[in-house]
Amino acid sequence: MFRSVARSAAGKNLLRRGYATAVPERKVAVLGAAGGIGQPLALLMKLNPLVSQLALYDIANTPGVAADVSHINSRSEVAGYVGEEQLGKALEGCDVVIIPAGVPRKPGMTRDDLFNINAGIVKGLCSAIAKYCPNALVNMISNPVNSTVPIAAEVFKKARTYDERKLCGVTTLDVVRAKTFYAGKAKVNVADVNVPVVGGHAGITILPLFSQATPKANLPEEDIKALTKRTQDGGTEVVEAKAGKGSATLSMAYAGAIFADACLKGLNGVPDVVECSFVQSTVTELPFFASKVRLGKNGVEEVLGLGPLSEYEKEGLESLKPELKSSIEKGIKFANQS
Repeated sequence: MFRSVARSAAGKNLLRRGYATAVPERKVAVLGAAGGIGQPLALLMKLNPLVSQLALYDIANTPGVAADVSHINSRSEVAGYVGEEQLGKALEGCDVVIIPAGVPRKPGMTRDDLFNINAGIVKGLCSAIAKYCPNALVNMISNPVNSTVPIAAEVFKKARTYDERKLCGVTTLDVVRAKTFYAGKAKVNVADVNVPVVGGHAGITILPLFSQATPKANLPEEDIKALTKRTQDGGTEVVEAKAGKGSATLSMAYAGAIFADACLKGLNGVPDVVECSFVQSTVTELPFFASKVRLGKNGVEEVLGLGPLSEYEKEGLESLKPELKSSIEKGIKFANQS
C-alpha cells in the first residue's frame, strides 16, 4: 500500500516537473566518473528517473564507484568500465555522453593552465564517441570549455560525424552561481530567480545578464558590477576556500546534472526546454558562444539571441570577445595537430 502510494505521488511529482508518464529508455555515460566531479555527478544521474542505463567510465577506480551507486533504489541499471579497452562498450548505444574527465584546477592555476592535459584527454574521448555513439548528445564539462568544445567539433568533423546540434559546452554552473548571488543581494527566493549567462566559461568571458534577471530588483550599478565579478570568479573563490585541496566539484556536478536532465527532457519531447550553453553559434561573429538554447529531440533545436543589453553588459560583451576568440582558435589549432 505504502509503495503504491509513494509511486503514485512520485509520478505526479514527475508530471509537475515536466516528465512524461511513459518514459523512454535512455542510456547516459559519464566519462571521468571516478573523479571529483564524476562521482557526485554519477550519483545525481543515478537519481534521475529519465535514465534507464548509466555507464560509468574512467581510467581507474570505476568498478567501485559503479558498485556503490548501483545499490541505490532508482530506475537505472549501472555498469562500470575501466581503461581504454572498455571505453567502446561504455559508449555503445548512448543517448547522452557527459564528459567531466580531466585534471582539476589548483591554486594559482587558470583554466588555460589545464589546457594541454585536458585537451589531449578530450580529443581521445571524442574520437571514441565518433566511433561508438556518433549520434549521442555530448555535454562537455572538461575545462577549458572555451577550447574543449571547439576541439570536440574538429574531432567530429574529421570523423564526418559532426552535428552542431549534438555538442554542448556546459556553462550551467555560471547560471547557478548568478542565480544564487543575485537572490542573496536582491533578497528574493532563489527558486524563483532566472539569470541568463552568455559568452564563454572562464573569467571575463562569463557575462551574466543581470539586466534581464527575474524577479526584477533594480539593483544599483555597483551591486551589478560586484555580482558580475563574483560570478566570473566563482571557481577561483572555491579553489581558494579549499586551500589547494580541490576545486568546484560538487556545485559543478549539480550544474552538470541539471543540464543533462534538460537534454533528456528535450530528447523525450518535453516542450520549451531552455538552458544556457556554449554551442556553435551565429549570435556574434565568433563561431562558438554561450547563450540561451532551446533543447529538443535533436539536441539544440534553436540558438536564441541575446535580447536587450544594458550599457555595462554591452561593454562586457565587447571586452570578452578577444579572449574568447583566442581560446576557440587555440582549441581548433590543437585539434588539427597530428
